[in-house]
Amino acid sequence: MSSATASTIIPRLTAFASTHGLQVLTSDASTSFAGAPTTRFALALAADPSKNLLLELSDSFDVDKPEFAEQLNIFVGELAKRLRNPIPTAILTLGGIPLTYTHFAWPFHESSAGADTSVVHGQVNLAAPDAEGKPSPLHAKIAAAMTVTFREIVRAPEQPFSESFILNAVRKTFDQGQLELVKSGNRQPVPVTTRYYSPWQKKFSFNDTTEAQRHQYLAAKAYWFSAVLGGNSPVWLADPRDAQYLNTTPDDLRKSAAGLAKEGLVTLAKDAEFAAATPALVGRASEFQAHLAEALAFIKPTFNEEMRGGHTNM
Repeated sequence: MSSATASTIIPRLTAFASTHGLQVLTSDASTSFAGAPTTRFALALAADPSKNLLLELSDSFDVDKPEFAEQLNIFVGELAKRLRNPIPTAILTLGGIPLTYTHFAWPFHESSAGADTSVVHGQVNLAAPDAEGKPSPLHAKIAAAMTVTFREIVRAPEQPFSESFILNAVRKTFDQGQLELVKSGNRQPVPVTTRYYSPWQKKFSFNDTTEAQRHQYLAAKAYWFSAVLGGNSPVWLADPRDAQYLNTTPDDLRKSAAGLAKEGLVTLAKDAEFAAATPALVGRASEFQAHLAEALAFIKPTFNEEMRGGHTNM
């Protein structure tokens, strides 16, 4: 860890963490893909250090810049709420695939393949258990590549500025059937282009959704991450990351969550942002399992299956 990190980033990060009820468990020196020095911080709830999330910052991250300090504080605040989830790294696709994300290496690095793009590597894993109830081995190693034009939109190629739109681009690529979950394999590309940003609205744009779709999405999220994988613990249904992915607002997600509660499908926490699944929601298990099966079938490359069976047009 550089002296600059120790004297500037750590004190500010520690202060932000304390404000949001977190503690910095560890801070370890590391290097980026390009070999530049970084520091990897593990943050946990002060009241429950059993779970933690990682934050990796370049040693050049200028926390003295107001916009950098502001975004770091926002990021840490959202991280604090995600740590209240049973699985802090859980995300759901619009098609109904429950995933977790791991092994992301920040910040972006310039492409080593000659393309004029900035790249970040990571992995997403199928969170749904297999038929025997065991953790699934299916995953996708990804290389998210940000174009030059898109790079101009992003304030800095660092985790606090970029993690949400990268994970949403990953989810969108699944929605388009362009990522495959496999037992082993090479990195799969996730293009991050200006089609994911509206210059007129000055915001990211991934999926135009209806109230009915958001209602279904939150029901599925509560089913998978509260009922199936979370021991019926509450999950954050008003996550700004999901709001960005669904082209809506956290307030609208809170309204959708309230609608689920009125139907008896979830039990809202006092803050109305977290909710736990009810037996009535669990009773719809076959519906959510069917949506998962359909989504997994959609992302399976049928062309390759036909090739393996000897059916080609060549």
